[in-house]
Amino acid sequence: MLYYLFDYLDKQFDLAGAGVFRFISFRASLAAILSLLISLFIGKRIINYLKRKQIGETIRTVGPESHFSKKGTPTMGGVIILISILIPTLLVAKVENVYVLVMLLATLWMGAIGLTDDYIKVFLKNKQGLRSKFKIMGQVGLGIIIATTLFFHPDVQQIALQTNLPIGKSLFSYANLAPTPELAWVIYFAVIIFIVTAVTNAVNLTDGIDGLAAGVSAIVGTGLGILAYMSGNTILANYLNILYVPMSGEVVVFLASLVGACIGFIWYNSFPAQVFMGDTGSLALGGALAAVAIIIKMELLLPILCGIFFVESLSVIIQVTYFKYTKKKYGEGRRIFKMSPLHHHYELKGIPEPKIVTRFWIVAIFLVIVTIALLKLR
Repeated sequence: MLYYLFDYLDKQFDLAGAGVFRFISFRASLAAILSLLISLFIGKRIINYLKRKQIGETIRTVGPESHFSKKGTPTMGGVIILISILIPTLLVAKVENVYVLVMLLATLWMGAIGLTDDYIKVFLKNKQGLRSKFKIMGQVGLGIIIATTLFFHPDVQQIALQTNLPIGKSLFSYANLAPTPELAWVIYFAVIIFIVTAVTNAVNLTDGIDGLAAGVSAIVGTGLGILAYMSGNTILANYLNILYVPMSGEVVVFLASLVGACIGFIWYNSFPAQVFMGDTGSLALGGALAAVAIIIKMELLLPILCGIFFVESLSVIIQVTYFKYTKKKYGEGRRIFKMSPLHHHYELKGIPEPKIVTRFWIVAIFLVIVTIALLKLR
């Protein structure tokens, strides 16, 4: 909204300084500041509200014993993140931009699924939460909506700078290798659905100790913001030999809001946490990050960029698969890790939570640097 106001003032009255809103860098910085301040301002108030309503976390008896003391800590704090992303984006970004609409939809869609899951756990006292099939249906539904929008929307274009020719309506380059347009369409939708499902579940699994998911999301969001800025700049895209994605500059503004919201949330979520984000926050962040990677055509870099999320998910898959295999073969299930996801393994090895979180953050920063370096090395 502020963008349109100052754009009007600049064009109609030539107001000094109003033109600064045309610059992505300024609006992204303003979005980050606003989201950080909003999360800090509303955080304490929402936490106090959650305490009054006794909306506390239930701790699994099979989890690490160190977590038992966290029972009753307010949960559903992901609402803080959602509000802190939504308001700055609406204020500073170009809200008619199709990418902004897709990112907001993905965030709110998955946030609503997470909120439903948290509601069932907290108010209905069902520790299992929302049934898995309904979560998957929601993730698949979001994937279909994103794929349909990016496939058919007239404003969405992809340009291969190497040939300076469009490569089709929102099709990935690897989808264009399909022998028929119909198969390319199927591949495209299948990949989008897989990415949305994988990333949202991965962020959700990472949200297990204080500050971990929010911190890694902020780091990954920063990396995606750098990639989005490069993809939306014709000079940088041409230099790095990557696809130029028109109108993707607004993605940077959205990601700035996401990073600011996560950092503000860490103020209250750092060890010992005053509030947990719950599935409300983790699924929303996963939906947002997945949508951004798809929009800027960097999905193939996700295993590196989101390496922490990837390894956390992989540890669960390995643990469950090996347990079932050994149970079938030897009559008793065996484990590779002391507990999965991976952060719980290190907890049971006696490493303090803050040290685990800090080291995971360091690895996440390293992976972002590697991802950016690979753009030119490839």
